[in-house]
Amino acid sequence: MSEEGSLKGRIEAILFVAGEAVRLDELARALNLPVGQVEKALEEIKNEYDYEQRGFCLKRFGRQVQLATRALYADDVVRLLQPVQKQSLSQAAMETLAVVAYRQPVTKAEVEEIRGVKCDYSLHSLTVKNLIQEVGRKDTLGRPILYGTTEEFLSHFGLTTLEDLPPLPEEPAEDEGTAPELVN
Repeated sequence: MSEEGSLKGRIEAILFVAGEAVRLDELARALNLPVGQVEKALEEIKNEYDYEQRGFCLKRFGRQVQLATRALYADDVVRLLQPVQKQSLSQAAMETLAVVAYRQPVTKAEVEEIRGVKCDYSLHSLTVKNLIQEVGRKDTLGRPILYGTTEEFLSHFGLTTLEDLPPLPEEPAEDEGTAPELVN
């Protein structure tokens, strides 16, 4: 067996047992190898899985990697595991999460200004679900908490980086914003 083959097997074993995303630096440390060598092996594993359309795929979420069910086979898995119910986010939580995702780092007051309503509960709920986190303090009066998304957010929404977020719709210009007149 080649050294490279055994490295791929070692990586697969760790990711399989972990069951969740593993940080690249932790994976490299567990393997006692440089991150670059682990990244090269991960890319080869990903390409092999994709070429063979294996039942699982290798997903990257920022600096984390995880084995996941290939979307092509998800319906089969869902039928087996019914009635698994994924906890959904409320409309208020989704709106709050969208503001944080697109405007981060952002304070509670800034989120409330954009949404026009209080967001204490939504921020707390999103923090508990590990979709957002405190990323610092704003250097203004009161030093309010700055919020940003987590790698769990990327994983939850199937994103690799924040650049994968869909673009925001463009706001109409002032004169375009007027409603057309109705003709009877």
